[in-house]
Amino acid sequence: MDEYFTLRQEANDEYVVKHSRFIGYAAPVQTQEEAVAFINQIRARHWDARHNVYAYVLRDGQIKRYSDDGEPQGTAGMPVLDVLLKENLTDCCVVVTRYFGGILLGGGGLVRAYSHTAKLGVDAAQKIKMALCVRAEANCDYGFYGKLSAMIPEAGGTVESTDFTDRVSVCFTMPQHLYDGFCAAVFDASLGKVSPAQRETLFAPAK
Repeated sequence: MDEYFTLRQEANDEYVVKHSRFIGYAAPVQTQEEAVAFINQIRARHWDARHNVYAYVLRDGQIKRYSDDGEPQGTAGMPVLDVLLKENLTDCCVVVTRYFGGILLGGGGLVRAYSHTAKLGVDAAQKIKMALCVRAEANCDYGFYGKLSAMIPEAGGTVESTDFTDRVSVCFTMPQHLYDGFCAAVFDASLGKVSPAQRETLFAPAK
């Protein structure tokens, strides 16, 4: 897998139907421990709510989990999970809190309410593509630094840090499929004096 979709940030939104208040919380997570911690955080915040329904999906182990938290089976947790799967999202968790308004919604009404609220939370957290990237370092003299600092973003990379000593050391990330071509361009532009060195591969937000 060279890319996947997840959420940019933790966020929430809410929806009211027949006096029942639904609040959708969504967040990026990478482990079951992080997912459970997020779920417990929302439960603690809304300890007085009737239900705190959740679902999460993780890349590691291809894990998918959900809970109806007391709602009729199949009307809450699974619809929330379906939103994540239809959006092709992973490494994320959604909790939908419900304050019961005194009017029964019925099975279909619950499915629609939980699905809609989960989608509101996901939209608020913003879907983002993560791409397999190379983290690398390039060392150059001050005369070539201006050219190098311009070439990195032009080639689709992101400068992470720059260290100025007797020479300039630039740490950057770049999508893996662009890296070899970029290295060749830097080598040519510097007349063979600069050759970036790969440090690691990682997933980072794609531009």
